[in-house]
Amino acid sequence: MRSKLFVPGARPELFAKALAGDADALSFDLEDSVPAERKAEARLKVSEFVGSDAVRAAAKVVIVRVNAPDSGHFQDDLAAAARDGVALLNLPKIESAQALLAAIGVVERAESANGVAAPIGLLVNIETPAALAHAAEIAAAHPRVAGLQLGLGDLFEPYGIDRRGIANVHAAMFAVRMAAAQAGLFAVDGAFADLADDAGFSAEAGMSRRLGYIGKTCIHPRQVALANAAFAASAEELAAAQRIVDAAQSAAQQGHGAFLVDGRMIDLPFLKRAQALVAAAQPHA
Repeated sequence: MRSKLFVPGARPELFAKALAGDADALSFDLEDSVPAERKAEARLKVSEFVGSDAVRAAAKVVIVRVNAPDSGHFQDDLAAAARDGVALLNLPKIESAQALLAAIGVVERAESANGVAAPIGLLVNIETPAALAHAAEIAAAHPRVAGLQLGLGDLFEPYGIDRRGIANVHAAMFAVRMAAAQAGLFAVDGAFADLADDAGFSAEAGMSRRLGYIGKTCIHPRQVALANAAFAASAEELAAAQRIVDAAQSAAQQGHGAFLVDGRMIDLPFLKRAQALVAAAQPHA
């Protein structure tokens, strides 16, 4: 999921274009991009589209971002969005493990009402000071949590925190990445609002990749290529990873838990990373 493209739920004319584009994941948005008077319309359009044959046949990760649990729209959003074919529900404004568990109860009821075959994973936003303080507890609160998403806009802007400060961004990214890592989850980077600043987008994406994030959120299709490039493994990285995977098979046959590749000692953490790179590079069916 190198690139995750937001698709406004009230703009159904964009749905098919997004599906045909190059983003690895599509996040159909029922929250910030949809005005209150159009929430019901957006729910209907998104629900119809994510349940379509075209979406089920596409090699995309399908996500729906719902409104916050205390928004008054949460239950209706889940009734529309909890559908077979949706890989992840993106939950905003979760600030504690207790709040997450309460939200999961609503998710479970919506899935049951809609006859969903398998539990839908959750991508939980870490976008407030309270959420950041409790990120590790949120990540570990329930097995259906699949990943954490960092939201720097909501986290920084209300408090006058300078997003141009590399140390500020790194501190927040590192904290969320460690919370995700502790729970064995992935972390995905949030949106970058300045569409004219390709260099800024790429610099932020590069930092998040170096911290082990799997991808970045895009608010416009023009950012998708930047995200895909930032998170793509190079040919050299893939070749090195493949050598590690191949060497691991030989080492396992000899009963060795650690082994040398290219002069480096390789044990389980390095092997897992290599396996992930190789798997990510495989074409999806």
